[in-house]
Parts: sequence; structure tokens; C-alpha cells
Amino acid sequence: MTQGAGQEPVVRTATLRDFRVPPYAQTPVPPQAPVAPPSSVPPRAPHPGNAVVGDEQPEGYTPTERDLPVIRRGDTVQVQTVAEPSPVPEDGLGPLFVVGDVHGYLDELLAALGEQGLIDADGNWAAGNARLWFLGDFTDRGPDGIGVIDLVMRLSAEAAAAGGYCKALMGNHELLLLGAKRFADTPVNSGAGTATFQAAWLLNGGQKTDMERLQDVHLQWMSRLDAVVEEDGHLLMHSDTTAYLDYGSTIEDVNDTITAILTRNDADECWDLFRKLTKRFAFRDEGGADAVRELMATYGGQRVVHGHSPIPYLLGEVGTEDGEDASGPVINGPHVYADGLAIAMDGGVTMAGKLLVVQLPLHA
Repeated sequence: MTQGAGQEPVVRTATLRDFRVPPYAQTPVPPQAPVAPPSSVPPRAPHPGNAVVGDEQPEGYTPTERDLPVIRRGDTVQVQTVAEPSPVPEDGLGPLFVVGDVHGYLDELLAALGEQGLIDADGNWAAGNARLWFLGDFTDRGPDGIGVIDLVMRLSAEAAAAGGYCKALMGNHELLLLGAKRFADTPVNSGAGTATFQAAWLLNGGQKTDMERLQDVHLQWMSRLDAVVEEDGHLLMHSDTTAYLDYGSTIEDVNDTITAILTRNDADECWDLFRKLTKRFAFRDEGGADAVRELMATYGGQRVVHGHSPIPYLLGEVGTEDGEDASGPVINGPHVYADGLAIAMDGGVTMAGKLLVVQLPLHA
């Protein structure tokens, strides 16, 4: 079952057991020195957040439908893309890069940033006045979500000192982690029965080690992230949904409204925000290009760039939901679709896919 704009969202992810970790280097890679993958990679034990303990739902939680269903093959066609030469912005800033969903895979992130020359062998900013945007979802499912946040926060300071910048957007998993920390087992009106942020966080890959290491500085940083920005004609957002339109008619209105919701700290209001930004696939099927145009007509831009929905699911080329079939598609880059108006950036690192770091603009 797929979801589009206007449908009820879901809060439970597909349980992907026995997945394999992408064969990337475990240490930062110097610029211009990509690491070749080994011939075979032993399977990593599933992370505790990927399975329900004892195959039972947490007490007091009424599950909704899985939010990453297996869909039909052939719904979309993957488009090979290459970076176009980037014009020098009038303000003198350097090239623009975007990063898809990281989900705690710190080593893979360091390798991908190193391959693009954005960091050096020690993991420090090495890109001068370049601009780097993360599209959200830093934690959950992977082994070191807090390490990812710490890296992004540090690179933000280093990039600014070098004349560039490193910034981040709000993903639905940031909302989920904030809610689990603030509201824990407080019941919320899910629209489909009893739910809590704590239960939803665990069912969507929440890692206990992340919660144990979560500090006030991380909470403050996440709660102040913007949800939508426009850069060089690219409308950047985390989720492939039109639900952002519910929060304002300008980019500034959307970001201010979402910040205000998080500041008010009302569990039901925060849950409603989370469930709306968990919607997906609004740009994929018939009418998808029109949905993209509606967003751009409101907020500007010539293309939408998003994460959230893994490219293997957009392509309909996945194995079983339990991860028993490891023969998924090889994701080499972003997926351009919706009449060329949308760029998907979640390479499916949690599904043995690739963590994408890409320079914009792209052309087919």
C-alpha cells in the first residue's frame, strides 16, 4: 500500500532484519581518493531498534500500517545524473552540495564526504567556501546517531570559519527523537488508536545508546532546524509530501510555525506535525509532477530536492520487508523523477544502499 499527499501517515517502519552494511571505508577518505569496496562484506547484526522485543508491541501502542511498503516494480524509472558546472553565486559562495538521510551511519558519512573533498583525512572541513546542506534524519536505525549530529555541528562551525557553510534541515526522525525525549510514554491522539512517541521511536529504529548520549545541546540544535529552504533554484526539504503547505504560504512562515510548535511543547500538536512530515510518495505517481509544481508555485524554486523515501522504494525494486532478499537495486546516485522536477536523495543506507553526497545542480 502506498501513500500520497492527503492520506494518513504511518509511524511504523518496515522491519529490515539481517540487512548488510554498505561496503564503505570505516575511516575518513582524503579528497580525490575514493575507497574501493571489498569483494564481500559480512552481515552486521541487526540494530535493536529494527525489531520489536519479543515480537510484541509495546504496551499501550496501537500500530498503524507499515510506512515503507513493497511497491510495484516499474512505477518509476531511475535517471542517471551528473553534476553540471555550478555558476559562481553573486555573494561569492562556493559550490552547493546536499546529503541524503544518514540514520546514524557515521563511518559511511565520513567516507562519502571525503570522496567529495568536503573533509580531509582527519574529518575536518576542507571545502573552503562550499555550501553543504543535510536533508535531515540523522539518527535512528544506524549505530551512531549522536555521533552524526556532533559531526554536523562541528562542521557547521568549521565551514563558517572558512567562508562557507554547513547547515541542516528538520527530518521526521528529529521530530521523533525530540518527542521521545520530551513526552516519553505520554499518550497522544494518533488518529488510529493509542500511541506514544516512545513506542513510535522504538518501532522506527530508535537506538537506546543515542537516547543515553542525548544532551541539551543536541535537543536545542534539533528544535531550531529549518524545515524548508531554497538554494540556487532548488527547494530543499526532507519529506516528499505537500504537507508543508499546512504550515505557511512562505518558506519563512513554515519554518517559524514549526519552530513555534516545538517551543509550545504540546504533545498532541507535536505528534500531528510528526505524522504530517512522515507522509511520502506525493511526487511519485500520477499527479506527482503537479504536486511538485504546487510546492514551487508557493515557495519558489525550479526543482524539489528531498530525502525521506529511499530510492529503492521509489523504484519498486526491493526484496522482502524483513530483509531476507539482499538482491536490491544498486543505487549509484540520486533519482530524478516527476517530469524531472524532483530529486530523491535517500540512497537507502539502512537497506544496504548508498549514503549520497551530491553536488547540485544535476541534469539527466
